[in-house]
Amino acid sequence: MNIKNYLPILEWLPNYRKTQFKGDLSAGITVGIMLIPQGMAYAMLAGLEPIHGLYAVTIPLLLYALFGTSRQLAVGPVAMVSLLTAAGIGSLNPESTEQYLLYALTLAFLVGLIQFGMGALKLGFVVNFLSHPVINGFTSAAAIIIGLSQIKHLFRINLPNSEHAQEMLVAIFQNIQDIHWLTFAIGVAGILIIKYGKKIHPSLPTPLIAVVFGILMVWGFDLSTQGVKIVGDVPSGLPTLSFPSFDFGVWGTLLPIALTISLVGFAESFAVAKTIQSKHKNYQLDSNQELIALGIANFGASFFKGFPVTGGFSRTAVNNQSGAKTTMSSVISAVLIVLTLLFFTGLFYNLPSAILAAVVLVAVSGLIDIKEPLNLWKKDKSDFAMLITTFLVTLTLGIETGIITGMLLSLVMVVYRASRPHMAQLGRVPGTNVFRNIKRFDNLELNEDVLMVRVDGPIYFANVKFIKDKMDRWVDKKRRTLKTVILNMESVPSLDSTGAHELQEWILSWRALGIDVCITATKGPVRDVLHRWNLIECVGADHMFVDDQTALEYVEKSLAPDIMERFQPYATQSN
Repeated sequence: MNIKNYLPILEWLPNYRKTQFKGDLSAGITVGIMLIPQGMAYAMLAGLEPIHGLYAVTIPLLLYALFGTSRQLAVGPVAMVSLLTAAGIGSLNPESTEQYLLYALTLAFLVGLIQFGMGALKLGFVVNFLSHPVINGFTSAAAIIIGLSQIKHLFRINLPNSEHAQEMLVAIFQNIQDIHWLTFAIGVAGILIIKYGKKIHPSLPTPLIAVVFGILMVWGFDLSTQGVKIVGDVPSGLPTLSFPSFDFGVWGTLLPIALTISLVGFAESFAVAKTIQSKHKNYQLDSNQELIALGIANFGASFFKGFPVTGGFSRTAVNNQSGAKTTMSSVISAVLIVLTLLFFTGLFYNLPSAILAAVVLVAVSGLIDIKEPLNLWKKDKSDFAMLITTFLVTLTLGIETGIITGMLLSLVMVVYRASRPHMAQLGRVPGTNVFRNIKRFDNLELNEDVLMVRVDGPIYFANVKFIKDKMDRWVDKKRRTLKTVILNMESVPSLDSTGAHELQEWILSWRALGIDVCITATKGPVRDVLHRWNLIECVGADHMFVDDQTALEYVEKSLAPDIMERFQPYATQSN
């Protein structure tokens, strides 16, 4: 057993160099400064006190640094997971803030349990069932819902807690006359500072600047007495040990949203980790170890008063751009948060809630992707349909329903495409032994006595009817002259028992009609299946060929002496 496989930090720590520390220090401080306002804002989005956002970026960050395989991934609260947390806990109707926190800790524990279990069982591939169009549609809709949820802090109006866009829009319209204009002005100023401050210098910590601006405005002009809502007392000190609920009734209610957070969180985290890793290439990502690391990080959040965490897009990008070389940068960020918790929480007393709303609004605005659906509309209508369906369902029926719908759509599309493999009739390129699709190449040589077909995909229970129906149409079209069917199986990676049984039926039925059958270019695993099911004996060992040319030469010799006179060019438009 190699301990480095379970503690990836041991891969780089023994060879850690001073030159790497400079980049890690710069990145760690930069991301740590980002995490202070972001953590507090995302805690508020999750329905918790802002301090829990700072707790969620201490122990979890350190644990990921020990167990994670990405050296640049910045783990902590993110907008999507925070919204899912609020949606999941809201369904339990907690009676107090203490009970709400207990449910948040329990949710983090369940997310950790699911992710750790998936990693231990090598189930990292499961996230592949969340296709890119589904993630895109879900993310864009969730970003809109998150944005709408922050309007109550930006306008300081009363809005119901909902994850249905139509309900939120109606409530905003009904309460729009109650806007608190001073709060709105501070929030808009915060948005402008965060969004456009980077134009002055890319390395400016604009969220922190917005926080400082908001605090100074409230403190200098005593705006809290004029109705501007502030964060108020922020407890100082490190998080104490906490415990989730082990009530299985609570677990049962939270399990669907925990599963959603586990998959969505991992998909988001692994996607950004993969993108950044491709720019470095001095280490490898392990999807299963990433699941284990994120699971352990969520355990840390659960036992130290946090809430579910994952790797974040923006923070990871900043971490990388600031020079992070290893997860030492995450350790430095965590140390900075610890110092803030110990000595500086009092500074956040006058922080306006509208500024935290501004932090969230700017962060999620970048998640709304307009270009991708337009691109898919032009290039892939089926993927566009998946994206739009997921988007609309998420927007109108809720986060959980949206992601489940998206996953089901992905699975349905996988089955649909697998059940309709590409098939091609082949003809010979004149003067060569090369065979190509007659629909894509002009002037190919065709023998009117032979139907040569290539199946591009596995032959199994889900697609045998489609293959047979298409073969029947082609056979019927050439029925008067057809003497032999040549099946090219070079693109068939596998053959199940249903496929083997059906293939035998095809061979027997064609031969009953006086049509011979040859099989070419089978791969080793497929040939093994043919052997197990006695299909080689059925078709005849002398009718199994390594390539199409050899099969065609055999057929030509077995047919009439005037076979060459039967060749004629076949011309179509290329497509």
